[in-house]
Amino acid sequence: MTVRRDWVLEYDVDDVLRGQAADPDVVRARRPRLVEFAQQALENGRDLIEPAVLSRRLGVEGVRHGRLLLEDGHRLSGDLAVEHLGPAQYVVVMLCTVGDSLAQAAIRESSSNLVYAFALDSVGSAAVTALGAAACNSIETGAMASGLETTLPLSPGMEGMPVDPGQREIFAMIDPEEVGVVLTPNLEMVPLKSVTMVLGVGANVATPGGPCDYCTLRDTCRQRIS
Repeated sequence: MTVRRDWVLEYDVDDVLRGQAADPDVVRARRPRLVEFAQQALENGRDLIEPAVLSRRLGVEGVRHGRLLLEDGHRLSGDLAVEHLGPAQYVVVMLCTVGDSLAQAAIRESSSNLVYAFALDSVGSAAVTALGAAACNSIETGAMASGLETTLPLSPGMEGMPVDPGQREIFAMIDPEEVGVVLTPNLEMVPLKSVTMVLGVGANVATPGGPCDYCTLRDTCRQRIS
């Protein structure tokens, strides 16, 4: 199990607006003041981002009764995990978080400037999305150096991978306290700007499409990757 914190994240004001479920072009045309708030939040919020990725590599041992079997007795349930990760040599389980400092700043601002507080919160959404992408790119680069491929990043909540038991199974594989994350009884991560992912690594495991194709919000989400 490893923890990496030296991430350089790439996201901009458009990503912050998308984190508010808004279309950047529409906001610029109709409500330019919101763009100013987003830009201010972006500038002030960067120093509050505390990116960290906890990861663990686990060998794939097979598939049984609709579950992916991993080393050390771990498993992942759901058709999506079986379909995409079953052919892999191993999986990399990741917990990505940007910490709680930005969220606390947004809470403090909410009493006096709710619009700005919402923009700050959306900086966190943009940052954790960028962190997840950077973490996946890092795994993919390492796999390519060994002549291997990676699967799509899978997260609990995608079609075919329910939050329960998916989130419980992932947290059983790692020590989330190493990056200051806890899982509540209702399976909510704290800090909220956190995400779990699993990638398979192996020969000929790459599949067409992207994570958005398996998301239940794919038809309405402003952050959909085209």
